[in-house]
Amino acid sequence: MKVSPSFFPLTGLATRFVDQLVQCRRLQLKVLEGSEHHVLIELPYSTELIGYPDTGVIHGGVITTLMDTASGSAVVCSIFDKFNSLELSPTLDLRVDYMKPAQPHKSVFGFAECYKLSSSIAFTRAIAYQDSIDDPIAHAVGSFMRISPDMVGDEFRRALMGDEYE
Repeated sequence: MKVSPSFFPLTGLATRFVDQLVQCRRLQLKVLEGSEHHVLIELPYSTELIGYPDTGVIHGGVITTLMDTASGSAVVCSIFDKFNSLELSPTLDLRVDYMKPAQPHKSVFGFAECYKLSSSIAFTRAIAYQDSIDDPIAHAVGSFMRISPDMVGDEFRRALMGDEYE
């Protein structure tokens, strides 16, 4: 898969956000793209993630984590782009519809967008896929609580902003 992180200005922010989450580091999630409209994350295949030893299929909970993380990252990027600030945005609700199992020995990609920001809720949609986004493994819709930028601690803000933090 060919991607262009330099074309997507919020890739660094999304990467730093994902890298703050222990379960994401354990799953080796890698942000490929981040913009004000979307985030694309890769979940590399690992035998440690197998949910069905007879088939080698990745556990569905791992796919859910990928979609939740991609959606949450899209919220962070969307809020930062629109308001030039960081907010805590925990998941309120995430509905995942599985369509088929992921093929063994192949990465899974999570594409998510934050399509609506209200004053207190962010709304997302996401797709998990392997070879083509037009042949999804699962779809998800989610809602995320928006918590005041004042609640973001300096350590978290520094971690997300990197060299841009004052």
